[in-house]
Amino acid sequence: MQFDVRFVPFSRYGSYIAFSHVEGSDERPDGLYMRTVHGCGWHAGVLHAIFRVELLQGGASVSFEEIASPTRLRLEADEGSYAEICIAEPKVVRIRGVGVGMRLTMETGTFDSAIPRENGRWQVTSFTTGTKYVLTPLNGQLTVDAPWSVDRSSYVVVNAAAPSGDDGTFECAIEEFETVWEARDYAESFDACVRAVEAEYDAWLDSVPGVPREYLAAGQLAAYVNWSSVVAAEGYLTRPAMLTSKNWMSSVWSWDHCFNAMALSYLHPELAWDQFMIVVDNQDASGAFPDSVNDSVRQWSFCKPPIHGWALKWMMERREVIDRARLEAVYEPLCRWTQYWFDYHDDDHDAMAQYNHGNDSGWDNATVFEVGPPVEGPDLAAYMIIQMEAVADVARALGKSDQAASWKSRAKILLNILLSHSWRDDRFIAPRSGDHEVCEASDSLLAFLPIVLGERLPERVRSKLVAGLKEEGGFLTAHGLATESVRSPLYESDGYWRGPIWAPSTMIIVEGLAAAGEKAFAREVARRFCDTVVGSGMAENFDALTGEGLRDRACTWTSSVFLILANEYLRD
Repeated sequence: MQFDVRFVPFSRYGSYIAFSHVEGSDERPDGLYMRTVHGCGWHAGVLHAIFRVELLQGGASVSFEEIASPTRLRLEADEGSYAEICIAEPKVVRIRGVGVGMRLTMETGTFDSAIPRENGRWQVTSFTTGTKYVLTPLNGQLTVDAPWSVDRSSYVVVNAAAPSGDDGTFECAIEEFETVWEARDYAESFDACVRAVEAEYDAWLDSVPGVPREYLAAGQLAAYVNWSSVVAAEGYLTRPAMLTSKNWMSSVWSWDHCFNAMALSYLHPELAWDQFMIVVDNQDASGAFPDSVNDSVRQWSFCKPPIHGWALKWMMERREVIDRARLEAVYEPLCRWTQYWFDYHDDDHDAMAQYNHGNDSGWDNATVFEVGPPVEGPDLAAYMIIQMEAVADVARALGKSDQAASWKSRAKILLNILLSHSWRDDRFIAPRSGDHEVCEASDSLLAFLPIVLGERLPERVRSKLVAGLKEEGGFLTAHGLATESVRSPLYESDGYWRGPIWAPSTMIIVEGLAAAGEKAFAREVARRFCDTVVGSGMAENFDALTGEGLRDRACTWTSSVFLILANEYLRD
């Protein structure tokens, strides 16, 4: 399998290092870059570059073609000349060049520097990104130009070249380290390193859920995106973590991780549980989960919707992933997370919790928020009903019968409140907390998310929701379910949650349709979405009318949802 590093980074399981082709901008020229995803929270459009990578012939930069596969990135120049890159270990990059040299250029900022070390090695410190590297020549030499200016190197340019009189082959290693670099000899050949990574990746590929034959190529890409997006446990990431992406969104968001846990639960139960528990490990005393977390930053400006009970219930019903010890570990945190919404997100005390910003819902700019927050999303109440049922199930399994009965009762009460409060004129509304004003122009798919309640909803409610979803040219398009009806005056083709198709909303609604007895329609929605992924890759979202992939093109929530839907709904 090959992929385009303009869209999908070249990386590997456990590593914070990635290579991407970055389009030119005012900040940096077009080209291939070695990057880090350490500490990279949500910084729109920022890819934390360490080195720009160029190939050299006769001391001059030459063009090359990037050919990426899961275990090797090959840079082909002319007349059989090339360089190859392998991330041999999570912190070690091995590079080999034949008939070419390589230039690594670092645009320096505050305190960034390069200094010589023994045996021809160089140490490069990127204070800007909080990372350090040792560059070691293995065959040939490294020539470094890094003029000192007060407290940093003005720039850093590293040239790797073959020994004079040699066959034109050079090799070097780049190793990331945190405090003290321990000397090593890199005794393994480049080819041996590639074979070792291939064995690791093949083992992962063998344990990815099967998909129908027509989805095999997309399934392999999804498998690679998930494998390469895992980083080692460091800092706030208390466990191995599958990032949302190693492009721009290189953190764990507190609902994305649920879809990744669900996909991994098929054949990677330990890693699946790690994904579910990462945000639990970072829970605040109030009960809140962070909006996002990475190795160095926890973001508390917002939160994310409480789909955790829904995800846990899904895994408990389908997989033998969660034993008693795990239920004991998650029970109290899930109780606190549920109660958090009642205690801190219900300003008018009507038992309907509110989103204080669109970001809290995961639907950042959805049109239901045009009225101005806080907004009492009907989806939020639906999630909480299922979450309280899940908490009741866990309590019952742990022998806490009184607590189980209490949570179950609270779920039934909230269902009645949701129907009396938010079902108006044969549709769910999302009113502003307090005065209960709604955005009349909004025609958002968010108002259909209560279908996740399935047969808990009265038949008259279910039938209206299903009819609204089935209507072609409204939400339903050839590519799946638009997040804003394409007939809405507020629809935008690349409007984030104002039109494009998303994996999370698709997954939730497909599961809801199946739970409501609409299995054939659920399968059809799943098919349309998976066909779109086949054509457009693991994009953050998709144009509802053309199917074009939009924004980040290596999202694990998309690859995970694709694998789940293809496995659950499209296999005969």
